Amino acid sequence: MLNWHKFAAHKSVSVVQMNYKKYALLFIIVAFSIPVVAQKKEKKPWFYGMYLQWGYNTETYSRSDIHFKLSNGSNFTLHDVEAHDSPDMDAVTSKPLEISIPQYNYRIGFYLNKQKTRSIELNFDHLKYIVTDFQKVHVSGTINGKPADGDSILNPATFLHLEHTDGANLLHINYVGQEDIINNKTSGRKILTAIYKVGAGINIPRTDFTWKGERLNNNFHIAGYNISAESGLRWYPFKKIFLEGTGKMGFVKYLNALANTEELTGNRVRHHFFYGELIATIGFDINF
Repeated sequence: MLNWHKFAAHKSVSVVQMNYKKYALLFIIVAFSIPVVAQKKEKKPWFYGMYLQWGYNTETYSRSDIHFKLSNGSNFTLHDVEAHDSPDMDAVTSKPLEISIPQYNYRIGFYLNKQKTRSIELNFDHLKYIVTDFQKVHVSGTINGKPADGDSILNPATFLHLEHTDGANLLHINYVGQEDIINNKTSGRKILTAIYKVGAGINIPRTDFTWKGERLNNNFHIAGYNISAESGLRWYPFKKIFLEGTGKMGFVKYLNALANTEELTGNRVRHHFFYGELIATIGFDINF
């Protein structure tokens, strides 16, 4: 007589063994498949190369309302003030080893794709912002404890002078895009590209301030922020060396520029302006 209990038990053991073998086989297949999939999936690098640039610039500035708060109690605003730059390009030939005398630019960029059409760059613009002496401006507020509301001549000997000439110093991060215009038909190498940039960052000026004939070139100081947009052309005369010419428009706001003198400390300057900039640089590509 058939023992159903033994048959059922034997059958259950067989089923368990079959399931065990099935799951073991599945586990082995999956375990060996994972490294294969991992090998096929290539890890992408953060950057595909980098570039270095150095060059020079010239600017024009919009008029600006400049607010002064001095430690002697004076608190006043100069309205609609005119300012200019100081390219000092004659120093390139007269003092060629002192390359930082003129208004200069440097960039360090990192390419984000293999085609090198997108990149992120650290951008430093050494600008010189000089309030034009002997112009007539409207002054409002309080000076030496007395109310002021009228026109005045900006004479450094009798009133004041202001400049960010060591310099205005705009440090920012740019997102950079390039579009090919001309390529070498044989090698596919870039010859001419259109380039555009947008960025934002901080101002680190060294402000030169004169109050009634007393002058002090202040310390470098984080004093505000800036935003900008830039476009132009990049020409590759050689594979890794390029020349770049761009035009740039930007907005600068100084929230607390230092304007101390030997006798007066704690002075602060606030103002903002728009600027236009022409830039010429030479650059070098570095492949990773």
